[in-house]
Amino acid sequence: MLQKKAVTALVLLSVLGPVQAGEKEELLKLRSTTESLIKQLVKQGILTEETAETMFKEAEAEAGKIASQARTAAALSNAASVGEPDDEEVRVSYIPDFIKDQIRDEIRAELREDVTGDVISKAKEEGWGLADALPEWTRKFKLSGDLRLRYEPVFYADENASGLSIFPFYPNGQAINQMDGARNAGLDLIENTTTNNQRFRQRFRLGIDADIAEGLKAGIRLSTGNFRDPVSTNQTMGQTGDRYDFNIDRAYLQYDDVDSFGFNWLSLMGGRIKNPFFVGGGEFTSGSELVWDTDLSFEGFAATYRYNLGLSNGLGDGARVLYATGGAFPLQEAPFSHNDKWLFGGQVGLDWGFKNKDNLRMALAYYDFKNITARPNTSTASGTCDVNSRENTASMPEFMQGGNTLATICRDGAFNDPLPSEFPGMVGLASEFKIVNFTARYDMALFDPIHLTLSGDYAKNIGFDSEKVAAARVLGGALGSGAVDEQTTAWQLRADLGWLRVDKKGNWSTFVAYKRVERDAVVDAFSDSDFHLGGTNAKGWILGANYGLLNNVWLTSRWLTAEAITGPPYGIDIFQIDINTKF
Repeated sequence: MLQKKAVTALVLLSVLGPVQAGEKEELLKLRSTTESLIKQLVKQGILTEETAETMFKEAEAEAGKIASQARTAAALSNAASVGEPDDEEVRVSYIPDFIKDQIRDEIRAELREDVTGDVISKAKEEGWGLADALPEWTRKFKLSGDLRLRYEPVFYADENASGLSIFPFYPNGQAINQMDGARNAGLDLIENTTTNNQRFRQRFRLGIDADIAEGLKAGIRLSTGNFRDPVSTNQTMGQTGDRYDFNIDRAYLQYDDVDSFGFNWLSLMGGRIKNPFFVGGGEFTSGSELVWDTDLSFEGFAATYRYNLGLSNGLGDGARVLYATGGAFPLQEAPFSHNDKWLFGGQVGLDWGFKNKDNLRMALAYYDFKNITARPNTSTASGTCDVNSRENTASMPEFMQGGNTLATICRDGAFNDPLPSEFPGMVGLASEFKIVNFTARYDMALFDPIHLTLSGDYAKNIGFDSEKVAAARVLGGALGSGAVDEQTTAWQLRADLGWLRVDKKGNWSTFVAYKRVERDAVVDAFSDSDFHLGGTNAKGWILGANYGLLNNVWLTSRWLTAEAITGPPYGIDIFQIDINTKF
């Protein structure tokens, strides 16, 4: 149809016969416009040169045919004019000029509308628009991102203990390891317990998803943040003009298979992936960071199998699904050693939807950390770090937030020092971690779209051995105290009220939570990085609210107040105000 209309436009000048000068000029413009359109379509690859050439030839042939028909019609008209008219026939010997002009205008307008309409229709059908004028492979990519600005003042309780007396209880293990020993750590040897501070921070994340084949996609996400910190993508402002780090936070392949009913029964992921385990929700939407911080990405492989208990495709109200997730994640590769650090995790869960839009989700998980405990240097009497074996050094954690009981891997100083140092030169985890974790959430839609969501999270480290920890412990309790109390339980209760999504204008939600994380309940490196400034051995409250300022723009405020469970007084209050955007 498009080619037919274009050909019609091209022959217009030939078929109308003698016309006035102004009419001929306008028809020439129409023909020129049509020819230019065809040439542009050839240039963009929408039409081939052969097709365009055919259209021009058809126009010439059609013009000759119509001109011949016009001449025949004119002859017949002249012959008929000498005959007698029928009784019902009316002959007009004179047509006023204004009638001729009106007829010509109507023909030109109708032709323009037909040609233009067909071109637009064809463009929509075949995707000629500017957004789709790029090569087909570009349509397989999806771009997304978010930007957050934060103001965060931190206040330390007036009654907090301070000085070197708190060193055994609140050591800065990360500083000891990074600075090659306790003596080199200097003022950073212990955590700050007294000096208030305030900071402005921001987070920027940019993600790209690419469809590779049916069900298979590749994903990558870049983010700001400290290269060595796996649980925070925040960038603190005040870097004297230095550029921010912008690193690969995720890079993975994901395969999703669906059955004939559209139910996603299998998901496979590999690479640097998002957390594959259910934790109750997001950071500000009924989620728990008891075991895993929301910013943590997992390196390794995970698979999720789902069994549909309902009649639907597992989506919408009334969806009922059983699922099982398993994964293997290398934590730290140790060269020249067979003691690489690994995490093996598994989770089984239930997602039960009700017809009234209520929803219940619960899951039971088990996380087994391999080879993450400290391996003390006992090869020489001095036990100093300069005579470490590769096994000793590889047992040092690459990252710690604080809270877990620590053991000495090696001592400060050199093997030939006259007096051996009692200060640690390198520290590691004293306990093994085998964590049982139960998470549940009930979402009540009594006032839909306002929801009330109640959630709970419980974790227990069943790998803790008090005798082994007491024998290895150097930091994380009073020195020389002998037996170590079992501090291996963590739990959280939380309530959320409001819209499930707060990225729409006018939507809001509020939440309150109480959390208690004992010293060796979870691995402090991967737990919440905000509560008590990160780590374990803390209990307290979290209060917050969200409000949608505009679509895709919302305001979040949180107050986190926490204190240490064991050890001298150590309380921290944190207030956060965030402006969040996404695209």
